[in-house]
Amino acid sequence: MATIKDIAEKSGYSASTVSRVLNNDQSLSVSDETREKIYEVAEELNYRKKTVRLLVKNIAFLYWLTDIEELEDVYFKTMRIEIEKMARLFNIEMITYKISDGIHQISDTIEGFIAVGTFSDKELAHLRSITTNGVFLDTSPDPNHFDSVRPDLPQITRKTVDFLMEKGHTEIGFIGGTYHNPNTGEDEMDLRERVFRRYMEQKGLLKDSYIFQRRGFSVESGYLLMKNAIQQLGDQLPTAFYIAADPIAVGCLQALNEYGVAIPNRVSIVSVNNISVTKYVSPPLTTFHIDLREICKNAVQLLLEQVMEKRKLVKTLYIGSELVIRKSTN
Repeated sequence: MATIKDIAEKSGYSASTVSRVLNNDQSLSVSDETREKIYEVAEELNYRKKTVRLLVKNIAFLYWLTDIEELEDVYFKTMRIEIEKMARLFNIEMITYKISDGIHQISDTIEGFIAVGTFSDKELAHLRSITTNGVFLDTSPDPNHFDSVRPDLPQITRKTVDFLMEKGHTEIGFIGGTYHNPNTGEDEMDLRERVFRRYMEQKGLLKDSYIFQRRGFSVESGYLLMKNAIQQLGDQLPTAFYIAADPIAVGCLQALNEYGVAIPNRVSIVSVNNISVTKYVSPPLTTFHIDLREICKNAVQLLLEQVMEKRKLVKTLYIGSELVIRKSTN
Protein backbone atom coordinates (compact mmCIF):
# COMPACT_ATOMS: atom_id res chain seq x y z
CA MET A 1 0.00 0.00 0.00
CA ALA A 2 1.32 3.43 -0.96
CA THR A 3 2.37 5.80 1.80
CA ILE A 4 2.82 9.56 2.17
CA LYS A 5 6.56 8.95 1.74
CA ASP A 6 5.98 7.12 -1.57
CA ILE A 7 3.91 10.02 -2.92
CA ALA A 8 6.49 12.54 -1.68
CA GLU A 9 9.33 10.72 -3.44
CA LYS A 10 7.49 10.37 -6.75
CA SER A 11 6.03 13.89 -6.79
CA GLY A 12 9.20 15.60 -5.62
CA TYR A 13 7.58 17.40 -2.69
CA SER A 14 8.16 17.01 1.03
CA ALA A 15 6.15 14.49 3.04
CA SER A 16 4.78 17.39 5.11
CA THR A 17 3.49 19.22 2.02
CA VAL A 18 1.96 16.02 0.61
CA SER A 19 0.22 15.24 3.89
CA ARG A 20 -1.24 18.74 4.22
CA VAL A 21 -2.48 18.81 0.61
CA LEU A 22 -4.14 15.39 0.88
CA ASN A 23 -5.82 16.46 4.12
CA ASN A 24 -7.13 19.67 2.54
CA ASP A 25 -5.24 21.95 4.90
CA GLN A 26 -6.74 25.35 4.01
CA SER A 27 -3.89 27.23 5.69
CA LEU A 28 -1.30 25.73 3.34
CA SER A 29 -0.15 28.13 0.62
CA VAL A 30 0.90 26.17 -2.47
CA SER A 31 0.20 26.59 -6.18
CA ASP A 32 -2.62 24.83 -7.98
CA GLU A 33 0.01 22.99 -10.02
CA THR A 34 1.53 21.57 -6.84
CA ARG A 35 -1.85 20.38 -5.58
CA GLU A 36 -2.74 18.81 -8.93
CA LYS A 37 0.62 17.02 -9.15
CA ILE A 38 0.22 15.54 -5.66
CA TYR A 39 -3.35 14.45 -6.39
CA GLU A 40 -2.25 12.84 -9.67
CA VAL A 41 0.50 10.85 -7.99
CA ALA A 42 -1.81 9.84 -5.14
CA GLU A 43 -4.39 8.61 -7.63
CA GLU A 44 -1.72 6.80 -9.65
CA LEU A 45 -0.44 5.01 -6.55
CA ASN A 46 -4.01 4.33 -5.38
CA TYR A 47 -3.37 6.05 -2.06
CA ARG A 48 -6.59 6.17 -0.03
CA LYS A 49 -8.31 6.77 -3.34
CA LYS A 50 -11.75 7.39 -1.88
CA THR A 51 -10.56 10.29 0.26
CA VAL A 52 -8.43 12.05 -2.33
CA ARG A 53 -10.39 14.84 -4.00
CA LEU A 54 -9.29 17.08 -6.80
CA LEU A 55 -9.65 20.78 -6.11
CA VAL A 56 -12.88 22.14 -7.59
CA LYS A 57 -12.46 25.84 -8.23
CA ASN A 58 -14.66 28.83 -8.97
CA ILE A 59 -17.90 27.71 -7.33
CA ALA A 60 -20.30 30.40 -6.11
CA PHE A 61 -22.41 30.15 -2.98
CA LEU A 62 -25.40 32.47 -3.37
CA TYR A 63 -26.72 33.31 0.08
CA TRP A 64 -29.83 35.27 -0.89
CA LEU A 65 -31.08 36.19 2.57
CA THR A 66 -30.85 39.38 4.56
CA ASP A 67 -29.10 39.52 7.93
CA ILE A 68 -32.50 39.94 9.58
CA GLU A 69 -33.90 36.83 7.85
CA GLU A 70 -30.92 34.79 9.05
CA LEU A 71 -31.24 36.19 12.55
CA GLU A 72 -34.95 35.34 12.71
CA ASP A 73 -34.53 31.73 11.58
CA VAL A 74 -31.47 29.75 12.65
CA TYR A 75 -32.44 27.13 10.02
CA PHE A 76 -30.76 29.17 7.28
CA LYS A 77 -27.70 30.03 9.35
CA THR A 78 -27.22 26.31 10.03
CA MET A 79 -27.61 25.60 6.31
CA ARG A 80 -24.93 28.17 5.47
CA ILE A 81 -22.52 26.70 8.00
CA GLU A 82 -23.12 23.17 6.68
CA ILE A 83 -22.51 24.24 3.08
CA GLU A 84 -19.22 25.85 4.11
CA LYS A 85 -18.21 22.65 5.92
CA MET A 86 -19.13 20.50 2.91
CA ALA A 87 -17.12 22.73 0.60
CA ARG A 88 -14.04 22.11 2.70
CA LEU A 89 -14.77 18.40 2.94
CA PHE A 90 -15.15 18.02 -0.83
CA ASN A 91 -12.19 20.32 -1.55
CA ILE A 92 -14.29 23.02 -3.23
CA GLU A 93 -12.99 26.55 -3.62
CA MET A 94 -16.15 28.55 -2.97
CA ILE A 95 -16.87 32.27 -3.12
CA THR A 96 -19.88 33.56 -1.17
CA TYR A 97 -22.17 36.22 -2.65
CA LYS A 98 -24.92 37.83 -0.60
CA ILE A 99 -28.19 39.37 -1.69
CA SER A 100 -26.77 42.79 -0.80
CA ASP A 101 -24.03 42.26 -3.43
CA GLY A 102 -26.58 41.93 -6.23
CA ILE A 103 -26.83 39.24 -8.90
CA HIS A 104 -24.57 41.07 -11.38
CA GLN A 105 -21.60 40.96 -8.99
CA ILE A 106 -21.36 37.20 -9.57
CA SER A 107 -18.48 36.37 -11.89
CA ASP A 108 -19.57 35.21 -15.32
CA THR A 109 -16.74 32.65 -15.25
CA ILE A 110 -18.09 30.54 -12.38
CA GLU A 111 -18.20 26.78 -12.91
CA GLY A 112 -21.45 26.47 -10.96
CA PHE A 113 -23.34 27.58 -7.88
CA ILE A 114 -25.23 26.49 -4.79
CA ALA A 115 -28.04 28.84 -3.82
CA VAL A 116 -30.16 29.52 -0.75
CA GLY A 117 -32.99 32.05 -0.62
CA THR A 118 -35.54 33.63 -2.95
CA PHE A 119 -34.66 34.62 -6.51
CA SER A 120 -36.64 36.67 -9.03
CA ASP A 121 -37.24 35.58 -12.61
CA LYS A 122 -34.71 38.16 -13.80
CA GLU A 123 -32.08 36.82 -11.41
CA LEU A 124 -32.75 33.25 -12.54
CA ALA A 125 -32.41 34.31 -16.17
CA HIS A 126 -29.06 35.92 -15.36
CA LEU A 127 -27.85 32.73 -13.69
CA ARG A 128 -28.87 30.70 -16.74
CA SER A 129 -26.86 33.08 -18.92
CA ILE A 130 -23.60 32.43 -17.05
CA THR A 131 -23.75 28.71 -16.14
CA THR A 132 -25.74 25.53 -16.61
CA ASN A 133 -24.54 24.08 -13.30
CA GLY A 134 -26.50 24.99 -10.20
CA VAL A 135 -28.29 23.56 -7.17
CA PHE A 136 -30.93 25.30 -5.07
CA LEU A 137 -31.47 24.42 -1.43
CA ASP A 138 -34.93 24.35 0.16
CA THR A 139 -36.75 25.51 -2.99
CA SER A 140 -37.07 24.62 -6.69
CA PRO A 141 -37.41 28.01 -8.44
CA ASP A 142 -36.14 26.79 -11.84
CA PRO A 143 -36.66 22.99 -12.06
CA ASN A 144 -36.29 22.93 -15.84
CA HIS A 145 -32.70 24.17 -15.69
CA PHE A 146 -31.19 23.67 -12.23
CA ASP A 147 -31.10 20.93 -9.59
CA SER A 148 -32.65 21.33 -6.15
CA VAL A 149 -32.54 19.56 -2.80
CA ARG A 150 -35.32 20.26 -0.36
CA PRO A 151 -37.21 18.85 2.63
CA ASP A 152 -40.53 17.26 1.68
CA LEU A 153 -42.77 19.88 3.31
CA PRO A 154 -46.01 18.56 1.75
CA GLN A 155 -45.30 15.15 3.27
CA ILE A 156 -44.46 16.73 6.64
CA THR A 157 -47.72 18.67 6.57
CA ARG A 158 -49.86 15.63 5.78
CA LYS A 159 -48.04 13.53 8.39
CA THR A 160 -48.69 16.24 10.99
CA VAL A 161 -52.42 16.22 10.32
CA ASP A 162 -52.50 12.40 10.39
CA PHE A 163 -50.52 12.32 13.64
CA LEU A 164 -52.84 14.81 15.35
CA MET A 165 -55.95 13.03 14.11
CA GLU A 166 -54.62 9.74 15.47
CA LYS A 167 -54.33 11.52 18.81
CA GLY A 168 -58.04 12.35 18.58
CA HIS A 169 -57.80 15.96 17.36
CA THR A 170 -60.32 17.24 14.83
CA GLU A 171 -60.05 20.96 15.67
CA ILE A 172 -56.62 21.70 14.15
CA GLY A 173 -55.23 25.14 13.39
CA PHE A 174 -52.26 26.46 11.46
CA ILE A 175 -49.80 29.25 12.31
CA GLY A 176 -47.10 30.25 9.86
CA GLY A 177 -45.41 32.80 7.66
CA THR A 178 -45.91 33.98 4.11
CA TYR A 179 -43.81 33.66 0.97
CA HIS A 180 -42.48 36.92 -0.45
CA ASN A 181 -42.73 36.85 -4.24
CA PRO A 182 -39.74 38.84 -5.56
CA ASN A 183 -41.40 39.30 -8.95
CA THR A 184 -44.52 41.03 -7.66
CA GLY A 185 -43.31 42.30 -4.29
CA GLU A 186 -46.41 40.74 -2.76
CA ASP A 187 -46.73 38.25 0.10
CA GLU A 188 -48.24 34.94 -0.96
CA MET A 189 -49.40 31.78 0.79
CA ASP A 190 -46.58 29.52 1.97
CA LEU A 191 -46.39 25.94 0.68
CA ARG A 192 -47.14 24.50 4.14
CA GLU A 193 -50.32 26.51 4.44
CA ARG A 194 -51.45 25.58 0.92
CA VAL A 195 -50.99 21.86 1.59
CA PHE A 196 -52.57 22.15 5.04
CA ARG A 197 -55.66 23.83 3.62
CA ARG A 198 -56.02 21.29 0.85
CA TYR A 199 -55.49 18.25 3.08
CA MET A 200 -57.78 19.50 5.84
CA GLU A 201 -60.45 20.25 3.26
CA GLN A 202 -60.17 16.67 1.98
CA LYS A 203 -60.74 15.50 5.55
CA GLY A 204 -63.73 17.82 5.95
CA LEU A 205 -61.98 19.59 8.84
CA LEU A 206 -60.83 22.91 7.38
CA LYS A 207 -61.80 26.06 9.30
CA ASP A 208 -60.45 29.36 7.98
CA SER A 209 -60.84 30.94 11.40
CA TYR A 210 -58.16 28.56 12.72
CA ILE A 211 -55.48 29.79 10.30
CA PHE A 212 -53.15 32.66 11.19
CA GLN A 213 -50.11 33.95 9.29
CA ARG A 214 -47.99 37.03 8.77
CA ARG A 215 -44.73 37.85 7.03
CA GLY A 216 -41.65 36.37 8.70
CA PHE A 217 -40.76 33.18 10.52
CA SER A 218 -39.59 34.71 13.78
CA VAL A 219 -40.29 34.16 17.47
CA GLU A 220 -41.99 37.55 17.53
CA SER A 221 -44.33 36.53 14.71
CA GLY A 222 -45.29 33.36 16.56
CA TYR A 223 -46.02 35.26 19.74
CA LEU A 224 -48.20 37.84 17.98
CA LEU A 225 -50.08 35.27 15.90
CA MET A 226 -50.87 32.98 18.83
CA LYS A 227 -51.88 35.99 20.93
CA ASN A 228 -54.29 36.98 18.14
CA ALA A 229 -55.66 33.44 18.00
CA ILE A 230 -56.27 33.34 21.75
CA GLN A 231 -57.94 36.75 21.80
CA GLN A 232 -60.10 36.14 18.74
CA LEU A 233 -61.15 32.55 19.41
CA GLY A 234 -61.30 32.44 23.20
CA ASP A 235 -62.92 29.18 24.28
CA GLN A 236 -63.17 28.15 20.60
CA LEU A 237 -59.38 27.84 20.31
CA PRO A 238 -58.56 24.58 18.46
CA THR A 239 -57.12 21.70 20.43
CA ALA A 240 -54.00 21.48 18.24
CA PHE A 241 -51.85 23.65 15.98
CA TYR A 242 -49.47 22.83 13.16
CA ILE A 243 -46.71 25.47 13.30
CA ALA A 244 -44.72 26.16 10.13
CA ALA A 245 -41.28 26.51 11.80
CA ASP A 246 -39.66 26.18 15.21
CA PRO A 247 -38.94 29.90 15.83
CA ILE A 248 -42.63 30.64 15.27
CA ALA A 249 -43.52 27.76 17.61
CA VAL A 250 -41.30 29.16 20.37
CA GLY A 251 -43.24 32.42 20.20
CA CYS A 252 -46.52 30.49 20.22
CA LEU A 253 -45.47 28.70 23.41
CA GLN A 254 -44.66 32.05 25.04
CA ALA A 255 -48.14 33.39 24.25
CA LEU A 256 -49.91 30.21 25.39
CA ASN A 257 -47.96 30.16 28.65
CA GLU A 258 -48.61 33.87 29.21
CA TYR A 259 -52.36 33.38 28.81
CA GLY A 260 -52.40 30.26 30.98
CA VAL A 261 -53.37 27.87 28.17
CA ALA A 262 -52.22 24.39 29.21
CA ILE A 263 -49.86 22.61 26.78
CA PRO A 264 -50.60 19.89 25.76
CA ASN A 265 -53.73 19.29 27.87
CA ARG A 266 -55.63 22.15 26.21
CA VAL A 267 -53.57 22.78 23.06
CA SER A 268 -51.06 20.45 21.37
CA ILE A 269 -48.26 21.87 19.20
CA VAL A 270 -46.36 20.25 16.31
CA SER A 271 -43.62 22.19 14.55
CA VAL A 272 -40.92 21.81 11.87
CA ASN A 273 -37.07 21.87 11.79
CA ASN A 274 -35.97 20.54 15.23
CA ILE A 275 -33.53 23.35 15.98
CA SER A 276 -31.50 22.93 19.17
CA VAL A 277 -33.67 25.16 21.37
CA THR A 278 -36.76 22.94 20.89
CA LYS A 279 -35.48 20.53 23.55
CA TYR A 280 -35.26 23.24 26.18
CA VAL A 281 -38.44 25.32 25.81
CA SER A 282 -41.41 24.73 28.10
CA PRO A 283 -42.74 22.28 27.23
CA PRO A 284 -40.19 20.72 24.84
CA LEU A 285 -41.51 20.82 21.27
CA THR A 286 -42.75 17.93 19.19
CA THR A 287 -41.21 18.73 15.82
CA PHE A 288 -40.04 17.21 12.56
CA HIS A 289 -36.30 16.79 12.32
CA ILE A 290 -34.92 18.00 8.99
CA ASP A 291 -31.40 16.71 8.40
CA LEU A 292 -29.66 19.81 7.07
CA ARG A 293 -26.32 18.03 6.86
CA GLU A 294 -27.86 15.45 4.52
CA ILE A 295 -29.51 18.17 2.43
CA CYS A 296 -26.25 20.10 2.07
CA LYS A 297 -24.17 17.00 1.35
CA ASN A 298 -26.54 15.96 -1.43
CA ALA A 299 -26.50 19.48 -2.87
CA VAL A 300 -22.71 19.46 -3.09
CA GLN A 301 -22.69 15.99 -4.60
CA LEU A 302 -25.25 17.00 -7.23
CA LEU A 303 -23.17 20.02 -8.16
CA LEU A 304 -20.03 17.89 -8.47
CA GLU A 305 -21.92 15.53 -10.78
CA GLN A 306 -22.69 18.49 -13.03
CA VAL A 307 -19.23 20.05 -12.94
CA MET A 308 -17.01 16.94 -12.88
CA GLU A 309 -19.14 14.38 -14.71
CA LYS A 310 -20.87 16.81 -17.07
CA ARG A 311 -24.33 15.52 -16.15
CA LYS A 312 -27.04 17.41 -18.01
CA LEU A 313 -30.22 15.75 -16.71
CA VAL A 314 -31.86 18.01 -14.12
CA LYS A 315 -32.63 16.45 -10.72
CA THR A 316 -34.98 17.46 -7.90
CA LEU A 317 -34.31 15.59 -4.67
CA TYR A 318 -36.71 15.51 -1.72
CA ILE A 319 -35.25 14.58 1.68
CA GLY A 320 -37.51 12.88 4.22
CA SER A 321 -37.88 13.83 7.88
CA GLU A 322 -38.41 12.23 11.27
CA LEU A 323 -41.04 13.23 13.82
CA VAL A 324 -39.44 13.81 17.20
CA ILE A 325 -42.19 13.48 19.81
CA ARG A 326 -41.77 15.55 22.97
CA LYS A 327 -44.12 17.01 25.58
CA SER A 328 -45.98 19.61 23.49
CA THR A 329 -48.38 16.89 22.26
CA ASN A 330 -50.40 14.21 24.00
